[in-house]
Amino acid sequence: MKKLMIDLDGTMYHGTRMIERGNEFLNMLTERGIEFLFLTNNASRTSKQAAEHMRHMGYLNVQPEMFYTSAMAAADEVKRISDKRRAFMIGEKGLEEALLQSGFELVEENADFVFVGLDRHADYHRYSLALRQLKNGAVLVGTNDDVILLSEEGVNVGNGTIVRMLEICSGQTSMKIGKPSSVILEGALKYTGWKKEDVLIVGDNLETDILCGIQGQTETALVLSGISTVEDIERLNIHPDIVVNELLDLFQFLQEE
Repeated sequence: MKKLMIDLDGTMYHGTRMIERGNEFLNMLTERGIEFLFLTNNASRTSKQAAEHMRHMGYLNVQPEMFYTSAMAAADEVKRISDKRRAFMIGEKGLEEALLQSGFELVEENADFVFVGLDRHADYHRYSLALRQLKNGAVLVGTNDDVILLSEEGVNVGNGTIVRMLEICSGQTSMKIGKPSSVILEGALKYTGWKKEDVLIVGDNLETDILCGIQGQTETALVLSGISTVEDIERLNIHPDIVVNELLDLFQFLQEE
């Protein structure tokens, strides 16, 4: 039986509004014994905050351990490839917690790495401090490359915009962590102990969720509840294994092997 890695915004909710019949979908997964994990590029929330965000919109029985974020993936990947642990951070609680739990020391100078996650309170001074660390030899680690964020008020600047700014200023190319990079998938597989051949990635975005699965060699399911449309499949030449109108339609494909 497939194990699901499920995107959040556009798939499970829109901003602060639950997707239609979302609770019914999660209840059916539980009733049928189908394991699942929420896989998100959002680095700003801790796992606890992510669970609370979903509970506030009406989701039931959502627990912190059900989430794997790009902040967690960034900390895990850098810890895997380096024994250096001095980190300068642009980000919010989600990134801070991930770094501290992975044994990083948060510093303001002489950093080994500059981690960049969405930070709605960062300013010119903070960006300049990050640049100085990069020019002094620190390695740039962007948690995700999303250049635009959708909100109920309209479009907002995404984390990828800040990462690109620092790439231009520093002359570096950031490490790739979040979807569509397979780094976040590999981190999630280690977090869960699952095998990639058992995984189905579910999401609304061809260029992040589905491409992540294709590059990481898992099966994929596009849900037409968010960003991507059927017409986008041919236009972008990104072909999911499954296309459904809503989450509940997935159950016709989720059968025991």
